[in-house]
Amino acid sequence: MPVASTASVAVACGRCLARRPAYDATVVAASYALPLDRLVLELKFGGQLAHARLFAELLADAVRATPGFVAPALLCPVPLGAGRLAWRGFNQALEIARPLGRLLDIAVEPRLAVRVQETSAQSKLHGGSRRANVAHVFAIPDRALVEGRHIGIVDDVMSSGQTLGELAAVFKRHGAARVTNLVFARTPPHL
Repeated sequence: MPVASTASVAVACGRCLARRPAYDATVVAASYALPLDRLVLELKFGGQLAHARLFAELLADAVRATPGFVAPALLCPVPLGAGRLAWRGFNQALEIARPLGRLLDIAVEPRLAVRVQETSAQSKLHGGSRRANVAHVFAIPDRALVEGRHIGIVDDVMSSGQTLGELAAVFKRHGAARVTNLVFARTPPHL
């Protein structure tokens, strides 16, 4: 699927060409590499919530630089499971989505999707294990908020795309017309 890089060039990775994901597009602000990967870890595991505002600003800049970008009707942060949310104390995707929504003038709906079961951290898994880990873990409490709309999924990092793909598929099954990922950092694709 089209991915807007920091240079705003739309490209599709080999994996997306071979197997079309449920999402329609992805906008990325940066590569998940030094030094930005450290900032992501400081947000996610060090509680450095001020980083979320920086990530939102950079992501908003990437969105504005993307030719032909059509704004979603709603932004939905990737939901965390109750256990991980309690352990961490915050959802980093929500912390990015709130200022991003204000910067782009798009409403944020934190409970548009919910995670109905705990999962292992995707970063500790590989290949097919990642897909199986997120299968059937998301639910949509109110289909009327999704049906016929363009939904933007916000996350901090996209690596394999399995989590974003599963959540996008759930939105599409509930009638979303279009799903766009808005992600701060992307690991280099393994083509």
